Amino acid sequence: MFKVESKINGALGRAGVLHTSHGEIKTPAFATVGTKATVKALTPEQVRDTGSQVVLANTFHLFLQPGERVVKMAGGLNRFMNWPGPTITDSGGFQVFSLGAAFSSEKSGGTKRKISKIAKVPADENIILDDGQQGGGGLAIIDEDGVSFRDPSSGAPHRLTPERSIEIQRSLGADVIFSFDECTSPFAPHEYQKEAMERTHRWAERCLVNHRNKGESKIRRITREILKIEEEKEINPTQQLFGIVQGGRFEDLRKDSARVIGKMDFDGFGIGGSFGKADIDEALRWVNIILPEEKPRHLLGIGEPVDLILGVENGADLFDCVIPTRMGRNGGLFTKNGKINITNSKFKKDFSRIEDDCRCYTCQNYTMAYLAHLFKAREMLAATLASIHNLYFINNLMSEIRKSILEGYFPKFKDEFLKKYKS
Repeated sequence: MFKVESKINGALGRAGVLHTSHGEIKTPAFATVGTKATVKALTPEQVRDTGSQVVLANTFHLFLQPGERVVKMAGGLNRFMNWPGPTITDSGGFQVFSLGAAFSSEKSGGTKRKISKIAKVPADENIILDDGQQGGGGLAIIDEDGVSFRDPSSGAPHRLTPERSIEIQRSLGADVIFSFDECTSPFAPHEYQKEAMERTHRWAERCLVNHRNKGESKIRRITREILKIEEEKEINPTQQLFGIVQGGRFEDLRKDSARVIGKMDFDGFGIGGSFGKADIDEALRWVNIILPEEKPRHLLGIGEPVDLILGVENGADLFDCVIPTRMGRNGGLFTKNGKINITNSKFKKDFSRIEDDCRCYTCQNYTMAYLAHLFKAREMLAATLASIHNLYFINNLMSEIRKSILEGYFPKFKDEFLKKYKS
């Protein structure tokens, strides 16, 4: 399913091809985030024209709305959102764990703990979640079996377990799905990170069992065979399951997690958790030296240009992040010389393109003065044109990185890019 085509001399990075039931993903590649089965402000056709090969949707949000049954009835994620190419769904774990208002390692009845991905936030303070909804005060409660949480919109109680996460993702029908993991605050101490990592490993085993058995228990499967009940039709029978490596920012835990998850029969691997810009390359090396070389690796939640280059160099094949579109909706634009904010007054009468040599639809047809006007006037088209440019920039960057690996000049490409680009 995954083939390595070329490697970077003296580094862990490589170029390859990941085969899925909806087409090939030429790696390294960036997965465009379409949280609720839509890339905000863009049509699927516009997303495709930016060079996007694959779209990542969010299990947690689609479970809450419209519900995985609706997506399954539509024929799966691809038909539901009219995206013909490969798709990925995350496990829903990050969003569930982000519902806590503040990190705490205090026990709350037995082995349960109050947890959150968001650290150092007062318990009574509202926080803005990934989809723009407000949270705060509503704790997710974890135990050995799974996580209990409340819908941030309605307050309705829900329960998510490793098995339930896989069942939801099976109904959504994405080409690549992820095992359910426990996300922790990047500031969590070693003791808690170790506890969470070991629980993630146990949950990974449960996800694998459920994935192999397609959610059926042995008794149910035998009963179905005896009674000759037809097996329920799968939306995507060739789904690939990736296991997730955790361990926080601790070298011993990261390596331990890579060894344990790497020995499991996953189709590929996700690398989760939070990284600082200063240690992303080192932390990736800890993990990717250990993970099986013949399987793909997805670095979760990373999308800044410099981080993408460092990620590829240190063995990551796939990436995803909301940054290109979220930043675009707020007037931030990528250029080869760094980021600019189009709402700055200096662009009001600037009739040049964002970048003269950019081939995206926005740069081919509009000036910075027009974009500045759209943002000032709060027109919806502003978000569309800015998002198109940013996605094209990131996808084109990944394409250039891939070419530099295949043709053997990645170090030169990296040096030239980093000299120009200012974060």
